[in-house]
Amino acid sequence: MRYIIIGAGAVGGVVGGRLAGAGHEVVLVARGAHHAALRDGGLRLRVPEGELTYRLPVVDGPGPLGELRADDVLVLAVKTQDSEAALQTWGPAPVAGGGTAAERLPLVCAQNGVESQRLALRRFRRVYGSCVWLPSAYVEPGVVSAAGSPLTGILHLGRYPHGTDATARAIAADLEKSGFEAPLPPDLRRWQYAKLLSNLGNAIEAVSGPLDGDEAEALYARVRAEGEAVLDAAGIAYASPEEQREARGDKVTLVPLEGAPRGGGSSWQSLVRGTGTIEADHLNGEIVLLGRLHGTPTPLNELLQRLANRFARERRAAGSMPVGELVRLADDAVAFVQEA
Repeated sequence: MRYIIIGAGAVGGVVGGRLAGAGHEVVLVARGAHHAALRDGGLRLRVPEGELTYRLPVVDGPGPLGELRADDVLVLAVKTQDSEAALQTWGPAPVAGGGTAAERLPLVCAQNGVESQRLALRRFRRVYGSCVWLPSAYVEPGVVSAAGSPLTGILHLGRYPHGTDATARAIAADLEKSGFEAPLPPDLRRWQYAKLLSNLGNAIEAVSGPLDGDEAEALYARVRAEGEAVLDAAGIAYASPEEQREARGDKVTLVPLEGAPRGGGSSWQSLVRGTGTIEADHLNGEIVLLGRLHGTPTPLNELLQRLANRFARERRAAGSMPVGELVRLADDAVAFVQEA
């Protein structure tokens, strides 16, 4: 199979680089300065064993590839807010032998949240979801890093909306030869919603910095408890923290990387890069949506969704709001709901 990585940033670049390093055929899809750097200097992947460079085909869309191949696998690794545009671009792409990508090719959503696979299923017949445990970062144009060892990451996979099949098993086998663990659980959604709960802290990190102090940790615990209450009200199952810790064990331990200091997570990185957008609508916003559908108040997640979007829109510096101020705003938001 040939893997076409749509969005060769932190997650996509690492997955693409590791697959290429294991001998698999890979095409990277990127835009702007990142596209130019990948084209001119190759993909530079900083990992515990050093910096690896892969000279891979790089495109900015399906056009330069002509007809796609019947053995292509599309890996959607853009942020969820960019999914619709990517699906519109790649869905109609012609495939050798007839038909389009949306009709014939598998599409793997390697993203945070749970929304992209729903969006994809409106256009693509063969959609696969994943739960991405992959500590990675976009360092600079052409350079991504992954600090995990001995495994680079763990990518739970499954056919969406449920089940597995021969294609999922083949993709998992390729990933497991490339430095990942790729379980095929019968209940992928449980793992995805558990990861969603973990990702609710992304907005705190983006707005007020790392979750490494008592105030920040206490706030995240409140935000997560609100998310759990919403999932419980909606009847949505999720893996427990203990189950996740048991699954991870010491398989993905972070190692300091020279020339690639560990920054924040995906939302923090969006603010640092000044992209103007952030994924909060599909993380905290997913809890807000479910809360409204099931009559459960979500003042903390509403606040974080609003603040993260404002920071992205106004291109404010990541982590620039003191955590004490964020906690005060959180307390006010909860009090307002209780008084209403």
